[in-house]
Amino acid sequence: MDLRQLFATNLRRLRHAKGWSQDELALEAEMSRSYLSQIEKGKFYVSLKVLGRLAEALNVEPVEFLKPPMSPSRETGVE
Repeated sequence: MDLRQLFATNLRRLRHAKGWSQDELALEAEMSRSYLSQIEKGKFYVSLKVLGRLAEALNVEPVEFLKPPMSPSRETGVE
């Protein structure tokens, strides 16, 4: 998975964890819903400025967007 797709996957996961729609996150992060949608589809790379706004809006550390997905065994602690 490339970084753009990893970022997109984590962005969607974090947004869903908040229970927010794209419209709600776009408003909080001061960007258009259309741009946010394209980021979530992995169409665009994001600047550090945009990454910071998204992290602040979602109340997470920026590194959360680049964490690899957890495998089922890592989630449950089973190997």
